[in-house]
Amino acid sequence: MTLGKQLWAATKALLVLTVLLGVGYPLAMTAVARALPAQADGSMIVVDGRPVGSSLLGQDATDPQWFQARPSASDYSGDTSGGSNWGPNAPELAQQITERETALRAANPDAPAGPIPADALTASSSGLDPHISPAYAAWQAPRVAKARGLSLEEVTRLIEDHTQHPALGLLGTDRVNVTELNVALAAAAR
Repeated sequence: MTLGKQLWAATKALLVLTVLLGVGYPLAMTAVARALPAQADGSMIVVDGRPVGSSLLGQDATDPQWFQARPSASDYSGDTSGGSNWGPNAPELAQQITERETALRAANPDAPAGPIPADALTASSSGLDPHISPAYAAWQAPRVAKARGLSLEEVTRLIEDHTQHPALGLLGTDRVNVTELNVALAAAAR
């Protein structure tokens, strides 16, 4: 094959790949995104026409009237993500768990007796996880009900309504999206 034929073949390949991958693929992905606008736009939760959060991100809620998400190593900052990388034998992790347990027991005096659910004491690996276990939500329910002036049954019903079950009945575990639960809690208080 001559040099001219090789250059012409390379130029044709460059043009075809540029059209396919530089134009066609981005247009196809944009079409898919427009077909799923809620997901493509960040799964925003909108209340009264105003975005209040994303169902994909946990939020820091310290007021007693709100359910709290898992602790975050990144302070729930969406521009940084990651855990502390401390292993189960790290003294820093043990100290954090002890401090969190003390703070949670002080903030939740009416919580059920017994151990605090593990997800209340340990941060998620991303630091942004919006989900907690139904056990942790139920553990917080007495504090939230009292702070909001709602019955424990009303708050428990909201938790049950916002509990997501495993995909296909077997992939994952039951979980509660705290951001969505807090939005529903605010709507119930209206």
